[in-house]
Amino acid sequence: MNVDLFDFELPNDRIALRPAAPRDSARLLVLDGPEATRDLHVRDLPGQLRAGDCLVFNDTRVIPAQLEGTREAREDDAQSASGAKIGATLHKREGPRRWRAFIRNAKRLRDGDTVDFGAGVTATAGDRAEDGSFALDFHGDEPVELLLERCGRMPLPPYIASKRPTDVQDADDYQTMFANEPGAVAAPTAALHFTPGLLAALDAAGVGHTTLTLHVGAGTFLPVKAEDTADHKMHAEWGRIDQATADRLNAVRAAGGRVIAVGTTSLRLIESAAGEDKLIRPFEGDTAIFITPGYRFKGIDGLVTNFHLPRSTLFMLVSALMGLDRMQGAYAHAIASDYRFYSYGDASLLLP
Repeated sequence: MNVDLFDFELPNDRIALRPAAPRDSARLLVLDGPEATRDLHVRDLPGQLRAGDCLVFNDTRVIPAQLEGTREAREDDAQSASGAKIGATLHKREGPRRWRAFIRNAKRLRDGDTVDFGAGVTATAGDRAEDGSFALDFHGDEPVELLLERCGRMPLPPYIASKRPTDVQDADDYQTMFANEPGAVAAPTAALHFTPGLLAALDAAGVGHTTLTLHVGAGTFLPVKAEDTADHKMHAEWGRIDQATADRLNAVRAAGGRVIAVGTTSLRLIESAAGEDKLIRPFEGDTAIFITPGYRFKGIDGLVTNFHLPRSTLFMLVSALMGLDRMQGAYAHAIASDYRFYSYGDASLLLP
């Protein structure tokens, strides 16, 4: 499909720079079937679901994956190149001490260079991939997670980071209440809206919940540069659904309940684990599933998600779920009604 079909105009002032407080006071746009549209708040969610439904959260935890460093001098350096400043955004673990990273000032870096990120943290650059990312091999014996706590900062999305600096508040704001498994470099932002009080209200309404793990990569923010969706290559992300979770979700559907993914990350992993028989199976490994209109959903019955960037793979995904015309109309309504967009913005409940 032509990527231009997924474009829309978003006023700059609709991009949220801070989350709603309290979290469940964020607005909720409900799209129920092909026509029904309701303007509510996230705290109203229990009344929009049914007893027996099950929400599926991503329990990944965001690591401080944004690094600033200096490339150590090498023998063939010109004076202007020695001590070059290097920015790194980690996006996927490739081994115990190796991470794949997108590099700022990449023309100053090559295989074998050492980068000093401060606080006693250094790494050697490895191979450069087709997407321009480098491998970084961190030195020493301490777990890389401890090194990142010393030298890294929270990797806010570029549309927020370009407007204000990351601060101490983001360490809490950009982490969900379910965050347990370190490894993401972007938050599963739909779950940012949930609070213990809202979860208790959902439990009281008979709506269950469970978790899976998908470590979100920085590739989620990369624009689609191809003119046709068939030519876009997705970045792979690592995820896991265990046997107990798969069994529970299959039991929910067998009993007439609905599996509602909270976030596109949860949805993508469930769909990666579901077969043509619509049964969800245990899954552990990489997924690069790319969902566009025409896709037949096998594992989920609904989605809670934030509002996504124009021409993005995530807007393509929600258009596959609800229909492109429906989503273009819904986004036009959200823009006209002053909904807040993107990671710290408002939410939608999509029930096809």
